Amino acid sequence: MVYKKLAIATLAVLGLQMNSYATEKSHNSDKADAKTESHHAIWTYEGKTGPAHWGSLSEKYALCSTGKQQSPIDISKSTKTDLPQLEFNYNPFPLVIANNGHTIGVVTDKGGLLKIGEESYKLWQFHTHAPSEGTINGKHADMVIHFVHVNAQNKDQLKFAVVGVYLEKGKTANPLIETLWKVMPKTASEEPQKHDIQIDAKQLLPQDKNYYTFTGSLTTPPCWEGIKWMILKQPVSISAEQLAQYHALYPHNARPLQPLNGREVLSSN
Repeated sequence: MVYKKLAIATLAVLGLQMNSYATEKSHNSDKADAKTESHHAIWTYEGKTGPAHWGSLSEKYALCSTGKQQSPIDISKSTKTDLPQLEFNYNPFPLVIANNGHTIGVVTDKGGLLKIGEESYKLWQFHTHAPSEGTINGKHADMVIHFVHVNAQNKDQLKFAVVGVYLEKGKTANPLIETLWKVMPKTASEEPQKHDIQIDAKQLLPQDKNYYTFTGSLTTPPCWEGIKWMILKQPVSISAEQLAQYHALYPHNARPLQPLNGREVLSSN
């Protein structure tokens, strides 16, 4: 029951159900008790409802303007340190895919675990942005996949850990992207689509798991902060055709870079 509430909260906050957004009583405790609303402020990636205006669209989105630990960021300086390895103990799971009007995403409660040292996080969903949200030395990748996890130990307080994997256009098509794009919904819908297909999210990960890490936020409203971010250094390949298929739906769905405000970026090597 607790995990069901967490799943609803996570889907709501990250917009993978079209008419669902989390309601906050307080910034910390309500993440685990989030309830969905039938009406929410409409936000987009351009114009009067674009990123520059998110913070004024709803009082629940205030952090999008006032927050000091916002994502995405440019990684141009980092401190090498002895960080724990990322252990992706993912499992194959049935495909449930969504087009929510902002992104293409996959949701699951059976995706397995991410271990970071002594901490364990459960994979809840992954979704896509083009170009990449975030840059390295000022350079965007062609796309990014965000793997969103919630803590698997303290079930009373929802904590997010997001792993970003950059995709660069190359000659090699990604086999899992090929599977996803064949069935991805072409129009936005309130309900994710279930398919009789087993997928393995590990197919979207690079061989090298070295990473950068920093404290940040959700990159979409309500822009909650205190999110543990890890950006893998090695990109994976996506073909020009696969990228064009995505651009036909979402040519630009990336939030602009946010200021560091004194945050330190750590590097695993």
